[in-house]
Amino acid sequence: MRLSTPFAPVLIAACMALILGVAACDRGAGSDRPPQPGDRAVARVQDQTIWASDVKREAVAQGLVGEGEPLDVTSDLFRRVLDEVIDQKLLATEADRRGLDNSPLAQRRLEATRERILGDMLVETVVNGTISDKAVETIYQEQVRLAQTSEEIRVRLILSRTRPEADAVIGILAQGAAFEAVAAESSIDDATRYSGGDLGYRTLDVMPEAYANALRDKPAGSTVGPFQTEGGWAVLRVEDRRRETPPTLEQARPQIVRYLTYEGVRQLLEQLRGKARVDILLEGDAAGSQEPASAPRRAAAATPAPATPAPVAAPVAAKKS
Repeated sequence: MRLSTPFAPVLIAACMALILGVAACDRGAGSDRPPQPGDRAVARVQDQTIWASDVKREAVAQGLVGEGEPLDVTSDLFRRVLDEVIDQKLLATEADRRGLDNSPLAQRRLEATRERILGDMLVETVVNGTISDKAVETIYQEQVRLAQTSEEIRVRLILSRTRPEADAVIGILAQGAAFEAVAAESSIDDATRYSGGDLGYRTLDVMPEAYANALRDKPAGSTVGPFQTEGGWAVLRVEDRRRETPPTLEQARPQIVRYLTYEGVRQLLEQLRGKARVDILLEGDAAGSQEPASAPRRAAAATPAPATPAPVAAPVAAKKS
């Protein structure tokens, strides 16, 4: 079941938009009134109060804790993030003192930060408010029902560069050699060779098409291949087949909430785009354009990738063993 700084100057430059946004928000700060009920003042920089909610928000923004998870003010993590928030305020205050926020570039970056914050608040208000326990339970039960008809396969892999090398692997296995030993000795797939080629339990729908087609009707104990893949020539061993084991509701809840959030944002943006006039001013075909060297690239993987949460996929991840 599935739904997916080595140099200080570089770090400072990368964070300037956020820092300047903090500076803009902090003008006139110094009030000791908690920004939300039950909040706690945890530090003071000059006349500016830092609240526990400020630290929690920074930890969530960095992906250190989930939105609904607690963050104990006595924990080491809280103290580390608090130090970072203090540093942000010191940098932002100094930038403000130097008048850096008055330049046209700073104003545009501050406006971009403001738009991101407002967009997040809209999602929290409109989308997150519609995610109820009933909605989570409904999706969970549907995924449990689908899992009862879904099968997982545990597979081992030996990947070779050429067909003759793969044929040689088949010959060695036919003589009684252990698949795990041959994988450790011969496979070119570094991600699995040291575990005897073990890919773990997967469902066919998350495997590359070549793997899924080869394995579709093969019983446990079968040796499959060789067949060609993007990464080379594959020989597979079917270790086990079993019905998919669903996670508990509490294990699945974070992924379901993430899915519902993605879906809510998608629907909201669809409505907004339907009402707004959006004109793309780019001309010509971008087919021959060059991506920046630092842009992420999707490389062809020799090993089938595990299932990942995605906004258009079924939202519950299987419990693996």
